[in-house]
Amino acid sequence: MWTPHRMAYIKGENKPTGSGPDEGCPFCEIPGMTDEDGLVVARGTGVFAVLNLYPYNSGHLMVVPYRHIADYTELDGAECAELAAFTQRSLAALRKASGAQGFNVGMNLGLVAGAGIAAHLHQHVVPRWGGDTNFMPVVGHTKVLPQLLRDTRRMLADAWPVS
Repeated sequence: MWTPHRMAYIKGENKPTGSGPDEGCPFCEIPGMTDEDGLVVARGTGVFAVLNLYPYNSGHLMVVPYRHIADYTELDGAECAELAAFTQRSLAALRKASGAQGFNVGMNLGLVAGAGIAAHLHQHVVPRWGGDTNFMPVVGHTKVLPQLLRDTRRMLADAWPVS
């Protein structure tokens, strides 16, 4: 199975050069892009939902505050409430668009916890289906994603619930 998109992640391409917002943070750059180019599913006042460029499963998205902060405790009340609301809307959109049967939802806070971009808080929403883990990731260390990210973004944006 050929998965060339994973090599960019392995080599650290598009990783920030430092911890500041002006040091190559993709989560700070994405809001300035079009939804299609940035893979943005929905935009709110304090947070946005974006597809993961290196997804674990089809539809793997993240809810990200616009503000460049590293820790959940740094969110203000409005950001925290909107992050929670966007997480709920993510679940609804993924169920509607892809028939997801379950989810992994969470944050990796800090490099030692596994955060790929530790300087900018983001919450993962990973859709799951019965049998979605098979021999490919276990034996071949490869995940099969049956859809292009741009097509997934369009499908989820169309299914995004109106507030």
